[in-house]
Amino acid sequence: MEGLEWNIDTVASVIDVAVAPVFLLAGISGLLMVLTSRLGRTIDRSRSLQSTEAEVRSPRQRQALQREMANLLRRMHLNHVAISMAVLSAILVCLVVVTLFLGSLLQLNVSSVIAGLFIVCMIILSLAFISFLLEVLVAIRVLRASLIHVTSFRHEETDSSAEGKL
Repeated sequence: MEGLEWNIDTVASVIDVAVAPVFLLAGISGLLMVLTSRLGRTIDRSRSLQSTEAEVRSPRQRQALQREMANLLRRMHLNHVAISMAVLSAILVCLVVVTLFLGSLLQLNVSSVIAGLFIVCMIILSLAFISFLLEVLVAIRVLRASLIHVTSFRHEETDSSAEGKL
């Protein structure tokens, strides 16, 4: 089993090559922390809306509540996709590191396997970022619409109270 002999120089060189993918894992874990935090906030908001749903009487408010719930579902779905893609990407990074070590240990040419895994990893990570971007865009669109609604409602109240003073 001559191919299974390792020395400290071989291990050190493989670790040197594996450092970049390990840093990528740290970046992916940061992304996952942001995504899970956003998912948690979306879940909290949906629970809050569900608890107030029974108190809503007006059809207009009920429609607004249902629209917000639908948007929260859309956001949760996009967040779930982003989390799934980020986790899959992290798994592929781990496979890159394992392949680096196995290739060195078994003295195999695994460069094409490593390149393929890394390319697929980057594509999937890109999809995670795209899904994250879409989730943020949905959140901003909903927030903008609600702020415009509140602002126009306040202007209507101000205009009607000014008319009442005249």
